[in-house]
Amino acid sequence: MSGAVRANGFGAGALSRAAALVHTLVTVEALLLLAASPGLAGLFLLAADPSNLPLAALCLLPLGPALAAAVYALHHRSRDLTDLHPARAYLRGWRLGALPALKLWTPLLAWLTVIAFTLTHFSATGLPTWWAVLLGVIGTVFLLWGAHALVLTALFTFRARDTARLAAYFLLRHGRATLGALSLLVLTAALTALMTEALPALLAAPLLLSLLQSSRPVITETQEEFTA
Repeated sequence: MSGAVRANGFGAGALSRAAALVHTLVTVEALLLLAASPGLAGLFLLAADPSNLPLAALCLLPLGPALAAAVYALHHRSRDLTDLHPARAYLRGWRLGALPALKLWTPLLAWLTVIAFTLTHFSATGLPTWWAVLLGVIGTVFLLWGAHALVLTALFTFRARDTARLAAYFLLRHGRATLGALSLLVLTAALTALMTEALPALLAAPLLLSLLQSSRPVITETQEEFTA
């Protein structure tokens, strides 16, 4: 009787849940880096020169599907140490979300590349300084839109244009979720600027888990109001 109780209770305690979380994060992180590795390898080989921005955008293309698959796997993670399948969930998320993610990730990268290229050559444009500030704000808004779009693409099967509209709608509808995404964006920028650009990539899984947590209101409303 006591043996049956111990068997049933195994994997349900706090330590087991913590171990399950660590295992899931490590597995998802490894698979994310593997899926994005062709582009990341090319990115790290590029010189830090503004003229390489279009090439950098091309290198970042595989990252979109890799991030969407990671969000899917983290959302469907098990908290039971005896029932962990993060690799299977990641592969399923990549298979389901790769093409939808690319449909939104590609234009987002293109637009951000245009903004970054303009800002790095701003002195040659002859525009007033406030234009640079405006472009920076627009780029930040698009990144926040992209964070909502990433979560929606990973977890739901809407058409690309519907996902784009919902992501824009949730920017103001759920300001707390947007602020959560902004804090992660600031953290990622700080890690890149103060340490190394490789660090955010190595911490991608915990950052995405934090994004999921802050996006709970978005996920809940989408489930209740926009799905059958």
